[in-house]
Amino acid sequence: MASVKDGSTVKVHYTGKLEDGTVFDSSLEREPLEFKIGAGSIIPGFEKGIMGLETGAKKTLTIAPEDGYGDPSQDLIAVVKKTEFPKDITPELGQQLQMQRPDGQIVNMVISQIDGDDVTLDANHPLAGKTLIFDIELVEVA
Repeated sequence: MASVKDGSTVKVHYTGKLEDGTVFDSSLEREPLEFKIGAGSIIPGFEKGIMGLETGAKKTLTIAPEDGYGDPSQDLIAVVKKTEFPKDITPELGQQLQMQRPDGQIVNMVISQIDGDDVTLDANHPLAGKTLIFDIELVEVA
């Protein structure tokens, strides 16, 4: 039976939870997640955690922030005035927005605080700074 190694293409069913048990994502109601080991398309801790597993294996991975989405960065937080928003957008706490950078890249952000006329925009990944727990089942290794 093949085991997961660098360069393997794998299919994995998973349920991702936070430490308090809140489920943030799951593949159980859809096709398994398929990715190539070493391609950089998945967080490092997930890749490391399935190395050496064989088809059918089940495992629980606990991934620290540094092997997940990293720690939140203050460089990705900005405070802007309400007057800087387009007229058709009324800023609301928790609202998700997209901004296009000068290089054309789209940046996702959330309004994390509103203080009078000041609106705090946070472009950190929503799971930055969090320990992630994944219950996984390795469906296929190629």
